[in-house]
Amino acid sequence: MNAEVRAMRTPAEQALIAALDTLPATKGRLADLRRSAARSFAEQGLPHRRIEEWKYTDLRTILREAVPLASPAQADATALTDVDTRRIVVANGFVVPELSDLADLEPGLTILPLARAILDGNELLSRLGGIVPARYDAALALNTALANDGVLVHVAAGAAIKRPVHVAHVFAGNAPAASYARSLVVVGEGAKLTYVESFEGPEAIAYQANSATEFVVGDEARLDIVRLQAEGTSAVHLATLLFEVGRNVELRSFTFATGAGVSRTSLYATLAGEDSKVSVNGAGLLKGRQHADSTLFVDHTVPGCESRELFKHVLDDQSRGVFQGKIVVRQAAQKTDGRMMSRALLLGDDAEMDNKPELEIFADDVACGHGATCGALDDDLLFYLRARGIPLTQAQSLLVQAFVGEAIETVEHDGLRDALVARAEDWLKARG
Repeated sequence: MNAEVRAMRTPAEQALIAALDTLPATKGRLADLRRSAARSFAEQGLPHRRIEEWKYTDLRTILREAVPLASPAQADATALTDVDTRRIVVANGFVVPELSDLADLEPGLTILPLARAILDGNELLSRLGGIVPARYDAALALNTALANDGVLVHVAAGAAIKRPVHVAHVFAGNAPAASYARSLVVVGEGAKLTYVESFEGPEAIAYQANSATEFVVGDEARLDIVRLQAEGTSAVHLATLLFEVGRNVELRSFTFATGAGVSRTSLYATLAGEDSKVSVNGAGLLKGRQHADSTLFVDHTVPGCESRELFKHVLDDQSRGVFQGKIVVRQAAQKTDGRMMSRALLLGDDAEMDNKPELEIFADDVACGHGATCGALDDDLLFYLRARGIPLTQAQSLLVQAFVGEAIETVEHDGLRDALVARAEDWLKARG
């Protein structure tokens, strides 16, 4: 006789399932997506440490209570305002048109609030929800079921958009709440775009930000993505990035994390067209008891593609970094070239880094490798700098800047790269 054992639902799971049950009735494909996501969450709930992909970030423990849904607000965002970008403000998960630069769009560029695109029945919404991870993702399921707004960005075939499009997320409110922003970025054949996301909010409020962005990148296109996660240090930040990459595409992504008490960024990339090059990089500067998790799944399905992943973490005090990266090479994906590296610098005796790079290869003509390192500042280099009259704190800062700089240098846009370097310098100055 077999007995089925069901996990007890936590109060947070029970509250979230109850909220999903009260979603307003809608029709069409998007309604089907919402219902399917809600059903998946009701069946599987929040992941815990016994689920391998969430071993280091126990979401069931982290989300002890389900805070109410955030309401629309008129708050402005301040991150990266010193860089010349076309800025769209998303407060509490809702686009704020009055604070957004939506006028005089370049030829070939379309930007719409997702809620408006849904009301208008925009044909591009047929792409929404089209990129489905191979495994259940609780954060994505909740976002799909609960998202009310976000941004739809479309670049027409052959259009080269020189000015970066910056979607600036900000939380506004005096009490904990949860926001669910969903965005869709479609880059047409031969088009070029730099897409920026930033996330920020107050320090003392335990809000929850759950965002998801889908990128559909056409053949011969070029897409650069820069993300700054600077949430308040009491916040929980969950982000999901989904990529479908066409033929002969050049895609670069960089994520810089300095905020949130707990953050998890999940990236799923499917290389569906031959001869494409994908670079997924990131850096994290953590202190106190901050926890930052970067989890990647890069799926090579066709021949001749190249992928590169480089992540750098600097961990002070009792902070914890997590890197889980997996490259899968399907049987048909001959001539694949994949490289993955995670490096961590521990500044505090109680800091911790968990590295889990993986390769899963079913083809026989490939060049793939992965590695991970973790250690303290080099005593010989410190001695060299101090012997030349440089104070200890300044010498440490110089070495940390050089360490993180290798990852930041992968950002090609000069203004964005300089802004991230300045962020790193400010973090080091605050450390003392």
